[in-house]
Amino acid sequence: MNEFELIHRLTRNLPTNAAVVTGPGDDCAVLDCGAPDRWLLFKTDAVVQDIHFTRDTPPEKVGRKALARCLSDVAAMAGVPTAAVVTLGLPRAFQLRPVEQIYAGMNRLARAHTVAIVGGETTTHPDRVLISVALVGWVEKNRVVRRSGARVGDALFVTGTLGGSLAGKHLDFEPRLAEARWLAEHFAVHAMIDLSDGLAGDLRHLLRASGVGAELLKTAIPISRAARERHRAGSGAEASGDSSPRPVGGKSPWLAALTDGEDFELLFTVPSKAAVPLLDAWRQQFPKLRLSCIGKITAGNTVIVRDKHGSQSLPEGGYAHFA
Repeated sequence: MNEFELIHRLTRNLPTNAAVVTGPGDDCAVLDCGAPDRWLLFKTDAVVQDIHFTRDTPPEKVGRKALARCLSDVAAMAGVPTAAVVTLGLPRAFQLRPVEQIYAGMNRLARAHTVAIVGGETTTHPDRVLISVALVGWVEKNRVVRRSGARVGDALFVTGTLGGSLAGKHLDFEPRLAEARWLAEHFAVHAMIDLSDGLAGDLRHLLRASGVGAELLKTAIPISRAARERHRAGSGAEASGDSSPRPVGGKSPWLAALTDGEDFELLFTVPSKAAVPLLDAWRQQFPKLRLSCIGKITAGNTVIVRDKHGSQSLPEGGYAHFA
């Protein structure tokens, strides 16, 4: 049983109440707390030593990542983060200085996004560091974006480049909060998700929530330089996203872009008529951040990838705990 199968089992019979607008199954829970024009967003996430970071990862980057993961989920709902609490699990023989540095990295990112850290919990953990962050934010009722709104014919977009996150991006990524807010303000974004587990996995989450399929153009998938360089270093050959290069450790740059995970970019859909205006406006607003139209939403429940040789099913993949 992998992570997502377990989540499905555990969330089938959860209690609810009248405040719940959106419960399990999206990037954040959406709650009605009585404000006339906005909803509350609620999210929790955790990072665990030897799973999400190594024992020699700089502590400041560990703290930054712990908060940034939650910020990325708020971005996926087009929201604004406001306050967080932090649960910190430490071995009995912990050293004070690295713990202070964890908080320094977290605090620096929080200040950059005007997020208050308002408390939390500390506890003993048997043999490794665990950091869990719970975050609240808000979003206008008429701008909230869920995973479940994709429509047949929509254009499918992704920000940035994908793959090779272990080269450093998984610690240094920028949550796309400003970009998501701008998108929701200027365009009819039908569905959105952040890419934490890889395009191949997270796209399927969005499609299942929306009850649709997709068709991708292989040459349009934006492969990161890190993924290409990893391939060149391993094979001594030039990597190419559309020519099925020899894989490194069984994974080509294109497959790395689909399955490496922890890119923390935004994957979203808009009406097809908005695709060209969006690309033009994006270049003006965010000239340093790439935006790629990688395909379209289709009827049914299949995901097809097309290239000059024909079409194939999207490979299975993406990170899943317990798999």
